[in-house]
Amino acid sequence: MDWITGLKPGGKENYNACLIIADRLIRSVRYLACHKEDTAMDTALLFWNNIICICGVPKIIISDRDPRFKSDFWTNLYDMLGTKLTFYIAYHPQKDGLAERMIQTMEEILRRFCAYGMEYKDHEGYTHDWVTLLPAVDLAYNTSQHSNTGKTTSLVEKGCNPLFPVDHLKKNLLTIHPTAKDFHDTWKKACDTASKCIAEAKEYNKQRWDKSHIKPYFK
Repeated sequence: MDWITGLKPGGKENYNACLIIADRLIRSVRYLACHKEDTAMDTALLFWNNIICICGVPKIIISDRDPRFKSDFWTNLYDMLGTKLTFYIAYHPQKDGLAERMIQTMEEILRRFCAYGMEYKDHEGYTHDWVTLLPAVDLAYNTSQHSNTGKTTSLVEKGCNPLFPVDHLKKNLLTIHPTAKDFHDTWKKACDTASKCIAEAKEYNKQRWDKSHIKPYFK
């Protein structure tokens, strides 16, 4: 887990950062909007509400050496929960190459998604920005095929892939509420954009990784 900061403030709470969490076993990810000023307590509540209450207590948490993760509160809390805390040094992937690469890819995806300026006003004038549309990135990533497993993380975790809104779209309805159509169109575009960002980010990071890790030649 790690933070992405420097994001344009969005949502009713003016979130300007994102806590990213990845499961190394099944390769699932979660993007949780937050504030870069959040304390260790704020982060613990975010993690509790969105991860522990849904997936249970993790056996291991891998993170960088952010002061919040090294605080007495955080370390003692996970001592009580029986969770091992492991720390890596940022930009030193030899410490935990898989964790570092996953974080780099997740960050690249989110920054590309935000760069598209995902802001749409629906029929009633409500503005949907990156914070509102962030779950589309979760959905798109967790239903994309992973190169190592050849399967989606949703299939590995749940045994099936969730249906996208477009899968059940009925086009022959006699009447369509304008706000309902706006809602559907906004989320479809968000999912399509997220899928595009994921494909681009994975290819970009693969090329970057291949350039920096040349296989040795033996005669």
